[in-house]
Amino acid sequence: MSVDVSIVVPVYGEAASLGALADEIQRACMDASLTFEAHFIDDGSQDDSWDVICALHANDPRFVGVRFRKNYGKSAALMAGFARARGRVVVTMDADLQDDPAELPALVSMIDGGLDLVSGWKQRRQDPLGKRLPSAIFNGVTRTVSRIKLHDFNCGLKAYRSEVVRTLRVYGEMHRYIPLLAKWEGYDRIGEKKVHHRVRRHGRSKFGAERYVRGCLDLLTVTYLTRFGARPMHFFGSWGLLAFLGGFGLSLWISIEKWFFGRPIGDRPALLLGALMIMVGLLLMSTGFVAELIVRQRMEHTAPYDIVAEARAHPSAERL
Repeated sequence: MSVDVSIVVPVYGEAASLGALADEIQRACMDASLTFEAHFIDDGSQDDSWDVICALHANDPRFVGVRFRKNYGKSAALMAGFARARGRVVVTMDADLQDDPAELPALVSMIDGGLDLVSGWKQRRQDPLGKRLPSAIFNGVTRTVSRIKLHDFNCGLKAYRSEVVRTLRVYGEMHRYIPLLAKWEGYDRIGEKKVHHRVRRHGRSKFGAERYVRGCLDLLTVTYLTRFGARPMHFFGSWGLLAFLGGFGLSLWISIEKWFFGRPIGDRPALLLGALMIMVGLLLMSTGFVAELIVRQRMEHTAPYDIVAEARAHPSAERL
């Protein structure tokens, strides 16, 4: 049976919120005449979240669940949901009731209008300053680096065309950079919608300050992969060649001073700096060669492109 929208909800210690969330999802989809399925991914919760999910499924089979043995993180939960989603549109939202399911019809409509991905923008965010300020800095840096004009990369409320989630591979904290990963795969019709953000009703946030450190490291990883993942030598080789030429030039300069002007160089820091830059340059270029070999091996087993359409004549057709 075809499904209009698949809703993926990562769950970690949100037993008190799941019943109300399920009711709101059901009401929003019914009012918009949308057929739906909802995947609750229990990411190793220590409370009664799984029991609640099982009860929801027993009452309405459209609510299904997956339970992890331990806490693997939001990226793993999203991947599990994406793998099971059957809808032509896939929507993700958090389980804490801060994301409003009433936004579902509008998000689906924007995808039907031709967008590949729609990201929510919590314009009036109902969180303390200690959470809003680091998030604003994070969004500003990510927007500058990725060149994607979104205000809120980390909003859990997003909608995707189904084929987009089939290509995504997220791990670690990379769920924060899904728009960038989607753009890298060629899905660059990315939109944004202002969404209603609500005050948390139950419990407290499960994320601490350490997530921003991990997020910055993952931003470096995503930036490298999106720009140089298929051509690592362009990254390592460029910096390696720059360091090598700089070290060679410095070494040549102090050598000329010794040969033609008799100036001693044994106690000069420039001698060590030049040698160090040459070694670093050679090391970076060697790293680039090794990375190119790894990419080449991967490309031999997987096509480096996706064909979305093809127009060609039938083999028996005659040329005119």
